[in-house]
Amino acid sequence: MTKPLPDVTPNTWSFLRDAMIKPTGFREYDARWKYPEEINLPGMTALGLGLGTQMIKRGIDPVIAVGNDYRDYSLSIKNALMLGLMQAGIKVLDIGPALSPMAYFSQFHLDVPAVAMVTASHNPNGWTGVKMGFDRPLTHGPDEMGELRDIVLNGEGVARPGGSYEFVEGVKEAYIEDLVGDFKMSRPLKVVCATGNGTASAFAPEIFERIGVEVVPSHTALDYTFPHYNPNPEALEMLHDMSDSVKASGADLALGFDGDGDRCGVVDDEGEEIFADKVGVIMARDLSKIYPNATFVADVKSTGLYASDPELIKNGVKADYWKTGHSHMKRRVKEIGALAGFEKSGHYFLAEPIGRGYDCGMRVAVEVCKMLDRNPDMKMSDLRKALPKTWSTPTMSPYASHTEKYDILARLVDKLVAKYDAGEPIAGRPIKEVVTVNGARVILDNGSWGLVRASSNTPNLVVVCESAQSEAEMRAIFADIDAVIRTEPGVGDYDQTI
Repeated sequence: MTKPLPDVTPNTWSFLRDAMIKPTGFREYDARWKYPEEINLPGMTALGLGLGTQMIKRGIDPVIAVGNDYRDYSLSIKNALMLGLMQAGIKVLDIGPALSPMAYFSQFHLDVPAVAMVTASHNPNGWTGVKMGFDRPLTHGPDEMGELRDIVLNGEGVARPGGSYEFVEGVKEAYIEDLVGDFKMSRPLKVVCATGNGTASAFAPEIFERIGVEVVPSHTALDYTFPHYNPNPEALEMLHDMSDSVKASGADLALGFDGDGDRCGVVDDEGEEIFADKVGVIMARDLSKIYPNATFVADVKSTGLYASDPELIKNGVKADYWKTGHSHMKRRVKEIGALAGFEKSGHYFLAEPIGRGYDCGMRVAVEVCKMLDRNPDMKMSDLRKALPKTWSTPTMSPYASHTEKYDILARLVDKLVAKYDAGEPIAGRPIKEVVTVNGARVILDNGSWGLVRASSNTPNLVVVCESAQSEAEMRAIFADIDAVIRTEPGVGDYDQTI
């Protein structure tokens, strides 16, 4: 194939004929572009040809399951992607509209080696992208994405005979059956089901009803215009709406899902919005009673409680802090045989014997309901209050351009490591260690910490701080970390702050 062009203006002859792909769309662990400004339909076909060529190059059986989220343009994009895959000689199994975890499930259900899911995830309309993988339950990481990027942008896709197309019925039903099984709640439970009019609207209410939960629907009608807010359970707008629904309905909790259903957000019976890393600690406490001495992976943005919580320590839990990103986390959970992985953004990776190791918001929702069923005398707020108190910032994102952010981060890591080496304090306390597996997580002598890393998907850095002592210390940690960040002139304003 010819090399895709980096920039073609819409409403031109070339735009309808020539592949156009902006190189910045290839990220660490998935591919995302603004459509049609950064990729056109011929560009998506070129991506499919490149992905199919990558499969052949790696000796992978040339069969792939392909799904799409519920956006008005996702079907067109999927069709263009499938055309390229077939051009590469790949047998395409179209599973229809899907959640990302339903697409991951289809690899197991259909026993196929590869998957491609057309979705912009939690990004607003105007974005598109593809989550893909060859080694279930894993998805492409930096190495695979780099290889794919080079094949596509260098025009190295190879057309081969043998490509075909088949629409596969029944995957959605099998996915729901796999989640529910024969489980039924033994206690009454009333749950606000918040889907933000996204793809999860076609799944979550039915799943809750199947397990015997009373459903309070919140924006559960499919509507790809997202008339209320963008479905993203990490965004305060959605969390506040979930909280209001709990208070208005008297529900036991709210469970909310992002645009492609691989993340889950939780609000308790008091309307308290629980950050996903704290929900993970609550779940780890419960699961470690059933599976003592388990290992849990947490991303570097997550609370320090995985390592310091007395209950987890008593149950023999080993905590492993790892790189943020669904691909990194899935891979780490599989590599070290962890029972589960928890990411602050709301991705949870429940491995055997609970799940299959991929991130599934629906699986988390079912497991949260099962946890409450195992603890019939406890409310979600009781489980939250039983955790040691910590004070955490939201995930804050100062601007840093895609082309500069990694260089900026490298210098910031060096500066923070230099502070540690020089014995300089943060928030008036000694630095115990600086974990540099993904940016710099500066851990103080009392377990409090501050993190700076680069976002994999947006032109931003990411900053999170947590104190085991007080809100004042949390603010002091942020102030000292931010003072280092401000030494870099390429860093702009925060999207939100404390």
